[in-house]
This record gives sequence, structure tokens and C-alpha cells, in this order.
Amino acid sequence: MTTTKSPAPTRARTVLATRPLMGWRTIDLLTVAFLGVAFGVAYWGYGLIYNGPISALGLAFQPLFGLFVGFWFIAGVVGGLVVRRPGAAVACELIAATVSALFGNQWGVTTIVSGLAQGIGAELAFALFAYKAFGPVVALLAGALSAPLEWVYEIVAYFTDWSWTWKLAYLPLMVVSGVVIAGLGGWLLTRALASAGALNPFPPGQEVLEQKAV
Repeated sequence: MTTTKSPAPTRARTVLATRPLMGWRTIDLLTVAFLGVAFGVAYWGYGLIYNGPISALGLAFQPLFGLFVGFWFIAGVVGGLVVRRPGAAVACELIAATVSALFGNQWGVTTIVSGLAQGIGAELAFALFAYKAFGPVVALLAGALSAPLEWVYEIVAYFTDWSWTWKLAYLPLMVVSGVVIAGLGGWLLTRALASAGALNPFPPGQEVLEQKAV
């Protein structure tokens, strides 16, 4: 009696943005703008929660608030994962921060500075892999790297009265939040959108279509 072996599962191919990388399509520009606006509204809404129930926790060890900042990093991660072109992460994060500021929050126009700092960090993660890798590890790294420049900005602009013990404790907590909320959360959101067919014109959507065709 002979048995038939099942074919070994094939590894999903990483689909890259069409070349040249700087050759942004109209749909790329519109999608970054749309994602930025959508996340900007979400950021504004999250600000209400952050300044309400989260702040009401009254944490004695204030650096623990760093565990809640990762949500503000997610636009850059998703923008980079979806469009996969240089500048997508920083542009998406910057647009989101600008929209959040325009809606009105307690930080005002300084939110835009935060958006730029966070977006540059996320962009660096994709650049380190030459815009050729967009798996979960890269997404987690993008979430992590969204924190350091924002940390520098915050300890200079907001937390000048903190001791250095608190300042140094704040950074790793921000990184953890960025990894879990922005990195993992952004990766899962991108995969969910791709599986739903919302990203068919983009590499994540094409990856899903290829997997279904196998």
C-alpha cells in the first residue's frame, strides 16, 4: 500500500512595492492621507480616554503612563506596512498627529512635533531592512523605534521636573507599549484589512490573494 505525502506548505512570498520605490502612485498618496485622517480621529478620541479614565488612575509612579502611549504610534506602523515606500510611515504618522491637533486636544500644535518624532522612528525600522521586509518582526521593531525620539521630546518639553530615575524608567515602558500596541496591533490590523479585501491594490492584499490561490 502506497501513501501519498501531502505537499509541504510553501512560505508566503513578501510582495514589495512596485519599483522605483520613490515612484509613488496616486492611490499610495490617497491611502496614506486616508489612513492618516482615520488614525488622527482615533488619536483624538484616545486622547479623551487618556486624559480621563487613564489619568484618573492617579499612578503614583508616573512613568507607568508610558505603557499607554503605544496607541499613538500605530499610524506610522500601519502606513509603512501597507504602502511599503520610503516616507509612508512618517507621512501617515504626521498626518494623524496633525488631524488630532486640528480636532483639538490638550497638547495643541505640539502634537505635530510628537507625530514627526514617532514617524521618523517607525520609518527607521523599515529603512533598516531597505524596504524589503515587512513581517511581524519588522512591525514590532517599528513600534519599538517609535518611542525613543518621542521620549527625548517629552522629557525636554513636559517632564523637566521628573528625576532621572523616572525619566530612564519611562523609556523602556514606552518601548514595550510601542511593541505591543503599535507593533503587534498594527501588524494584526494590517492583516485583518488585507484579509477583508480592503488592501487588494497593495502588497499586503496581494500576499493574501496569493495565499488563497495556492
